[in-house]
Amino acid sequence: MSILLPLVAVHIASGTFGLIAGTVAMARRKGGPQHARWGSWFFIAMLVMAVTATPLALLEPDRLSAVAAVLTAYLVTTSWMAVKRRGKAGWPEWAALAAAIGCVVAEILLGLKAMNGVGSELDGQPATAFFVFAGLAAWAALLDLRVLLGAPLSAQQRLARHLWRMCTAYFLAATSLFLGQQDDVFPFMAGSPLLFIPSLATLIFIAWWLVKVRRKPKPRRAIPATQTP
Repeated sequence: MSILLPLVAVHIASGTFGLIAGTVAMARRKGGPQHARWGSWFFIAMLVMAVTATPLALLEPDRLSAVAAVLTAYLVTTSWMAVKRRGKAGWPEWAALAAAIGCVVAEILLGLKAMNGVGSELDGQPATAFFVFAGLAAWAALLDLRVLLGAPLSAQQRLARHLWRMCTAYFLAATSLFLGQQDDVFPFMAGSPLLFIPSLATLIFIAWWLVKVRRKPKPRRAIPATQTP
């Protein structure tokens, strides 16, 4: 267990800093230097958190969380690629699609195994949870196919892709901390509805920004030219 302590410390520190950085990034003006800086820190922290979460979850064992960690890493990576890689999609996007499909297959197989287990559970998780994550990964994979097989995305589409993937990763991390670990991290608040606030606020933020990004800007009124006497 002592060997795992550094890994646990890095996981907790990166996850905590990632949530802070993500909150600051969401509060800053989109496209501004502060948003880009804190968004980059969030991206790095989430990757570290996901990479350290995978072996810890497998050793517990908690195979749902292990695959969810891979899915989180995939979401933040493709979100970062949406704003950094412009133009025609290439092998990084195909590799990301393979990762998403791998998550779909793994979650379905684990869900089927849970259905055949005692109480329709696997590692203490209900079969439904595995299929929910499989659906999320499948939806992301279908959108990847649209990017790979369709025309290059517009700036508006790339922004929408960036926002929903980054915020979904934030939602998964916040839900895992405040709801999934409430007995360990927040025993004094276990069962409190206040622990739902970060997850619900993130969902509202995603919905609001997606509507705003996809809304067509109103055409500006033409200013009549003045005649010089």
